[in-house]
Amino acid sequence: MIPDRVTLVEVGPRDGLQNEGQPVSTAQKVELIHRLQAAGCTEIEATSFVSPKWVPQMADNAAVMAGITRKPGVRWSVLTPNLQGLEGALASRVDEVVVFAAATEAFSRKNINCSIEDSIERFRPVVEAAHAAGVKVRGAISCALGCPYQGAVSADEVERVVLLMKGIGVDHCGVADTIGTGTPRAAQAALERALKHYPLAEVSGHFHDTYGQALANILACLELGIATFDTSIAGLGGCPYAKGATGNVATEDVVFMLHGMGIATGLDLDALVDAAAWISGQLGRPPVARVSRALLARRGVALA
Repeated sequence: MIPDRVTLVEVGPRDGLQNEGQPVSTAQKVELIHRLQAAGCTEIEATSFVSPKWVPQMADNAAVMAGITRKPGVRWSVLTPNLQGLEGALASRVDEVVVFAAATEAFSRKNINCSIEDSIERFRPVVEAAHAAGVKVRGAISCALGCPYQGAVSADEVERVVLLMKGIGVDHCGVADTIGTGTPRAAQAALERALKHYPLAEVSGHFHDTYGQALANILACLELGIATFDTSIAGLGGCPYAKGATGNVATEDVVFMLHGMGIATGLDLDALVDAAAWISGQLGRPPVARVSRALLARRGVALA
């Protein structure tokens, strides 16, 4: 079942940078995106069209999209929580929009102050309007393998949200381990529930590496045939609602593993390491990705 080619959705520019405490300029974001394109990334989640009151780091969303020199063959996605956000996204000529819901009632109420069902219903007009404009909708189920308020999350809870997403017409189902507590068997169980209702090509995994399980979880999902995963350059990111949650699994680490298994990604590992070193330097810290640190050390680059 293990695929011979995997698509990595690069979420560093959005999910990776949105929680940075220090300002990241529009020029820095655009430069990062250009470096990712040059490294071969063909699926890039560039920004989010949300209220700057809630996510000030993404307030320059339209400027970022306008500043990108787009290479042919690259698909652009953005997060859009409501119709106002969708309008901005469509004006920026995106290929895909992303909506999200939690796997647990506790996280949903703490995060957006409503039930899971209510959160999904809020997205119904967004999905309808996106489809009317010819834009694909990707759904993300957060806290699918663990919740900071509830603890363990069952596969039944995940499947409930999968069905709700399917019910409003979401085209693709992403299952996310937001706080990084998931382990391989749990990852398989959650993804198997998504596969009951979505075709293999429309199911993906999104893993954080808080407990060092992300690569193991990806391998477990590869065994199911899953061939799409979200990754973040330099391991950027985190979750403001999950204390101690570290960044998404690093793109460089995943690419090193996949290439070592003979699985194609279309990505240039050295160029990714360069991009990781560059954005980490802009943020004033060394890369957290082990592969970047190892390859930079091999090049003789001193790391703090």
